[in-house]
Amino acid sequence: MRILGVVTVARSDYGIYLPILRKIQADPELSLHLIVSGMHLSPEFGLTVRAIESDGFPISERVEMLLSSDSPEGIAKSIGLGTIGFAQAFGRFCPDILVVLGDRFEMYAAAVAALPFKIPIAHIHGGEITLGAMDDALRHSMTKLSHLHFTSTREYARRLRQMGEEPWRITVSGAPGLDNIPAIRLFSPEELESRYHLHLHPPPLLVTFHPVTLEYERADWQLGELLAALEECDIPVIFTMPNADTGGRLMMQKIETFIRTRSWAQKVDNFGSQGYFSLMAIAMAMVGNSSSGIIEAPSFGLPFVNIGTRQIGRVKAANVIDVGYERTEIIKGIHQALRPEFRANLRRMSNPYSLGRASEIIVSKLRDVTLDDRLLLKRFHDLDITAVDEG
Repeated sequence: MRILGVVTVARSDYGIYLPILRKIQADPELSLHLIVSGMHLSPEFGLTVRAIESDGFPISERVEMLLSSDSPEGIAKSIGLGTIGFAQAFGRFCPDILVVLGDRFEMYAAAVAALPFKIPIAHIHGGEITLGAMDDALRHSMTKLSHLHFTSTREYARRLRQMGEEPWRITVSGAPGLDNIPAIRLFSPEELESRYHLHLHPPPLLVTFHPVTLEYERADWQLGELLAALEECDIPVIFTMPNADTGGRLMMQKIETFIRTRSWAQKVDNFGSQGYFSLMAIAMAMVGNSSSGIIEAPSFGLPFVNIGTRQIGRVKAANVIDVGYERTEIIKGIHQALRPEFRANLRRMSNPYSLGRASEIIVSKLRDVTLDDRLLLKRFHDLDITAVDEG
């Protein structure tokens, strides 16, 4: 039986992993070794490890690594603590393949720690670009640490080849989180209201705004402009909370202060996939800088007002309205998103991240790939360049 180690560090990656985890559990040739770390283990971020436990997935390892600090020094120290914690976990047991996802610094610590143990690494959602975040450097670093790649679009697969990855290592799978959508029963508005203590009449804006890690000195101003724009638009809003990135705790405090004095503003610390998708299905529009507005929102025909630089470089569908940080631009974007004709045009939109069976493609490859020296010994794949610009 092949043992697949899967690292999850936050509610965001766990929701993406869900269909993969279920397929691993259902496969008689595979065994799941789930390693939980990062925000999952922090009461400050909702102790979302409880959701994993309630879903019935056995947890093999818990790696504590987050300091109660989101300064640059605090983040760097957390990476170091994570590398130590994952090294200790791998010292106790090495899975046959380690699965990592995305671009979080907690995930990067796991990939670095696995390197000396010669554990083959499979990376999901590589090749993407987010110019406004240090996540870009972490994601591309994980590409070079990894032995198998599962990309969400063909464009991202081409980028991995540009980075020297051998084509046979790269599989275009689509985004696995989208496999959840047809499989999950969406809550009715009444169920959402009861379950999360919300008011959903009239339908709200869904606001998810994370720190822009390469611009953390401006985080207070950026969030202030967003809050001022929401105040002027006079539309009910529901906030989800930011990640444990540089400046994240400051943003959480500012959002909570804003909500306390405004009856039309609400927040939910952790929706889970079912609740989050259910709200996407009824929201008027999504506002912020979350990748979910790029990847998942198109499947719901949901307009997304994409603020600032955090998601610059990603493949985008027609639902995305790019705006700057200033309140006037955000207000203009929200008004465009709310126009009936704009939303009507999204009904025929296809999602560039959806192939329909990403989790099946990924788990099949993880089960069948040969574990040998060819997999572990990476060669740099040079592009066939016939014309060289000598400048």
